[in-house]
This record gives sequence, C-alpha cells and structure tokens, in this order.
Amino acid sequence: MKNRITGRSAFLALLKDEGVTHLFGNPGTTELPIMHALKDHPDLTYVMAMQESLVVAMADGFSRASGKLVACNVHVAPGLGNAMGSLYNASFTGTPLILTAGQQEQGHGLTEPVLYGPLVQMATPLVKWAVEVTRLEDLPRIVRRAAKIATTPPTGPVFISLPGDILNAEVGIELGRSTRVDTRVRPSEDSLKALAARILKAERPVIVVGDEIVKSDALREAADLAETLGCPAWQSPTPYGSHFLSESPSFMGAIARLQKVARDVLAPHDLLIALGGDPLRMSVYSEVDPLPDGLSIVQVGLVDSDLARNYGAEIAVKADVKETLRALVPALKELGGGALEARARQGLAALSTKNWAAKRKALVEQISKASQTSPIDPDWLALQVVEAMPDNAILVDEGLTSSRQILGLRSHRDRYGYHALASGGIGWGLPAAVGVSLANPQRPVVCYSGDGSSMYSIQSLWTAANHKLPLTFVIVNNGGYRIIKQRLLAFHGDDNYVGMDFIDPPVDFTGVARSLGLEAIKVTDPQELKGVMKSAFSRPGAKLIEVMVSNSVN
Repeated sequence: MKNRITGRSAFLALLKDEGVTHLFGNPGTTELPIMHALKDHPDLTYVMAMQESLVVAMADGFSRASGKLVACNVHVAPGLGNAMGSLYNASFTGTPLILTAGQQEQGHGLTEPVLYGPLVQMATPLVKWAVEVTRLEDLPRIVRRAAKIATTPPTGPVFISLPGDILNAEVGIELGRSTRVDTRVRPSEDSLKALAARILKAERPVIVVGDEIVKSDALREAADLAETLGCPAWQSPTPYGSHFLSESPSFMGAIARLQKVARDVLAPHDLLIALGGDPLRMSVYSEVDPLPDGLSIVQVGLVDSDLARNYGAEIAVKADVKETLRALVPALKELGGGALEARARQGLAALSTKNWAAKRKALVEQISKASQTSPIDPDWLALQVVEAMPDNAILVDEGLTSSRQILGLRSHRDRYGYHALASGGIGWGLPAAVGVSLANPQRPVVCYSGDGSSMYSIQSLWTAANHKLPLTFVIVNNGGYRIIKQRLLAFHGDDNYVGMDFIDPPVDFTGVARSLGLEAIKVTDPQELKGVMKSAFSRPGAKLIEVMVSNSVN
C-alpha cells in the first residue's frame, strides 16, 4: 500500500531528496501549508528575504557559489512579478533553480480572486519549463522532472505553480527517485583529430573563455591548452565568474565590452578558440563589428544557443569543456611534437611582458598615485579591498564603474572565488552575496557594490544579519548613478544629469545598515581603508563599510 502523505510534506521531502538544503522564500497566505510543514523537516533550512526579487537572487547566488540545485518560493502573482528581474538574471547565467509560487485553490481560481494570476504564462519566457500541479498524484513526477530539466545543460531555472488545495490534500503516493543526466561527454575521435589539426594549422591562435569553464570545473584544463599552444587567453566581454586562472602566463585579462576594443584585441590573430560561452557578447550598440574580417572560429561547449550564436564556426563541438580539453591537449602535444613545444616557449616568452601579471604590476603602480586623493579615488578603494581580502575570501562584485579595475587586480584561483553581475540587471549583488555566503560558511565573503545598485536590494542586509554570516558589504558611495552620467555625456554630450543623483537628501548607508542589524562604519580617509578592511574581513558576523568616494563623472 502506498504511503499517505500531504502535498506540503511531499513537496519538501522531494526537494530534500533532490539535494536541496536551503529553501529561500518570502511567505504569504498561499504558502502557509509549506510553512506549516517545515516543522517536520528541520534539516531543510528556510531563508527568509524581505522581498521576492531578493529571494530569487539569494538562491541564484547560492547555486552559483556551489554548483548545486537550489529552490525558492514566492507569493502568488505579485510575488512572481516582483521576482521577474532576478529570474531574468538566473536565466541569463543558466542557474539550476526550482522556483515555486503558491497559487489560489483550484476551485477558487476560476473566479479570479485577489492575487490570482496566470502564473505559468507569466513565468514561461524566463524558464526552461513551467507547469502548474493539478493533481497531487502528479507532484512527485513534476518535481523530479523539474530537477532533471534544471540541472541538465544548458542548465537553467524552472517554475512550478502550487495551488493551495494540492498542498493541503493527502493521498497515497510514491515519491519516485532523483535523476541526473550525465552530459560530461567528449567529442568523437574524428572530431578531436579535426579540431587538433585545425588549431595546429593556425599560426596566431587566441582563446576566449566563458562561464562553462566554471560549470565544467575546467580552469586548469583551459590554462593547459593555452600554455600548450603558447597563445593568449582572454575572458569573454561578460566575465561574471572565475573563467581563467589569472596567474597563468597565458592570461591577458577580460576583453572590454566595446566593439572596437574587442576587434583590436582579436585583429592580430588568425583563429579564435571559443571555450564554453558566447565569445563576443556586447552591451551598447556600435557600428563596428567586434569580430575582425576573416577571423575563423572553432568552438566547444554544451549550450546550443552559444555555439555559433552570431558568427559561423568552422568547427563547433557540442561537448563538455573539461572532458574535451582533457583529450584535446594530449592530442595536440602528440601531433605538434617538438615544434609545438618550441613555439609555445616562444609564445609564452613574448606574453610575459604584457600578460595579466605584468599588467597588474603596472596597474598597481598607476593606482597608487591616487593613494592620498580626497575624496577617495574609486580605483584606490578597489585596490585596498583586494589587498585586504584573505586568500580564501570570495568576492561578489557589482561595483560597476567603481570596480572597473577589479578583474585586473583580483586573481582567479578557484572556480567559486569570484562572482559578478552577468545580465546587467542591477541589485543582484547584495542578495546574491547572502546566498554565496550561505553556500560557503567556512569562507569569508566580500560584497563590493555601488550605492545605486545596493538601493535596489538593501533589505538583504537583514537576512545577512539574521543568519550571522561572515559577510562584509563594501558600499561605494558616489551619490548617484555614475555609469548613466558617463553614458549621457559620452553618447549625447549632455552633462545635465536629471534623476541621476541622490544627494539631497544623501543616503546614510551606515544608518540603514545599523537599523537592519549590522555593524557599520563610514570611511572618508584613503589611508584608513586597508586597516578598516582587514579588521572587518577577519572578524565574524555581517558588517557594512560605507566608503565615500569622488563623484567625478570621468
């Protein structure tokens, strides 16, 4: 005889069996069955955020920092509406996330009561799969399928609408079993030979890496490829993770998200090797095409839409990046022999004066000239943050203009050591840092955010304080939306900045932080920065450091 179980308890049991350890949420009336059932599932940690967009962003950060499936729950149609911006971010990064929303009882729904909405229709554009549970007997199959779809590359969020009557009902059902689809496949021998031969044919290859390097845990393998070829490797123009080992002699940094700059970087080369992502995703429109004329592309990755997204590839291989590189590098060495070794030595020697390490040294010297500048220079602040961080710290970066030099200063050494805003939807950083910290309780986390971005999600500070996380928020206060001012001036020659300042009245971030339970301090002296940072980063608990920086537009 099948075990009798309520929908609410079955839902939580299914999540746990799928590997979910934290449920992020903001409860409402239709979610009360879930809240009622949590007392019977004490091994599932409920993380409450004070608005639904934060709920999803925290879950997003948790998954990105752990590589695990994550679950979050929001409240009916308005809650899903609130969450859509963060769901867009999670969709952009392919975060394996199960998002659920409480729905009005099915017998009540046809009357379209208050808070009712077509949840599946609302969520569909931003998820891999969306469904509403209409029978409790289908709940196990739906949750199992949702977890499988979310975690199968191309990974991404899924959505389940949970009517209240389904959660409160009780039937005899079997919960089934979890399934994960193994996609760690390598190309055929013929494909590997063709790929190796084409790469060796190139005289001046260049590598551009994307986020699948992180998802595939292929940092070492990507560096091995670059060092075997003696060629430069760049992060893609959307560098939202630790896409390459910074201290590899081949690493050059991130390509700027500017078409002309990208074109100039790639122009000297005769083959672009794209690994695990769209190599040339841009931001602002330009008539200049970032791909130089005649530059051929070979590409490896599991995300169909990224393979030859905007430019045809001479060879496109749908395969796991790590497994492909594990086979490709030995094949290159065997085919290339001594000539390849000699070419690699020569190539790495040529890069030694202009690679990431060389650039960093020059950059530190340049930034240090502003060490006495008051108000504080944002680049000097970034340097102090990087130099004060413990070696095992994780950096969550949404500094926008104030973090323009972060990638040139902070070295990538592990796949989860750096996380940045990917899609451009601001307000992600603070709540994501909470999720990152929950996923890595043994590592200090630093969230580096602009003042404008932080005000989209400032309530996140309460959750950090509530969970007593080893998390320090560094808020860069320049009193406005500097990036929009820069673009208004650059694109339109206009310095009349309407709606871009918040200095009358000014926002007191230390006051806000204290009201939400954090220790907080304001810094105005550039020479105090490193000491304040080191002290904060080394102590337990959630803290906020507000740094007053120059509001200069350029």
